Amino acid sequence: MDDDKKEIRQYTGPVLYYTDTVIDHFTNPRNVGALAKDETDAYSRIGDPGCGDEMELWISVKSDRIEKIGFKSYGCPGAIATSSMLTVLAQGKTLAEAAALSDDDVVNALGGIPENKQHCSLLGVQALHAALDNYTNKRKSF
Repeated sequence: MDDDKKEIRQYTGPVLYYTDTVIDHFTNPRNVGALAKDETDAYSRIGDPGCGDEMELWISVKSDRIEKIGFKSYGCPGAIATSSMLTVLAQGKTLAEAAALSDDDVVNALGGIPENKQHCSLLGVQALHAALDNYTNKRKSF
């Protein structure tokens, strides 16, 4: 094709825009990995069969606070970034403060995520709530 007759192609599909904070948490996720068995006070595993995303979450509790938290997330950039941010928000919180964290808290801390990816934020919060339930149920059994 001649230089003066180059074909211009335009992308017509959906475009996803991620904030710099989302990109940072996706490329440099915080608190990645399982906690050691002797440090783990509670564990949860949550998945979204609709999109295939999955998250595992471990917490270590000391003096009614989340002292350590770790996660593994399998999914899109939104799932990884929201999982990472969730751990940042939860670490150091009391159990009651952590239980009060919402999807909106995670999305707002990231500066927003594309609307069609907001379901990804549910994984982290659901995993945290499940781990807190696991911790409470373990304590009740003693």
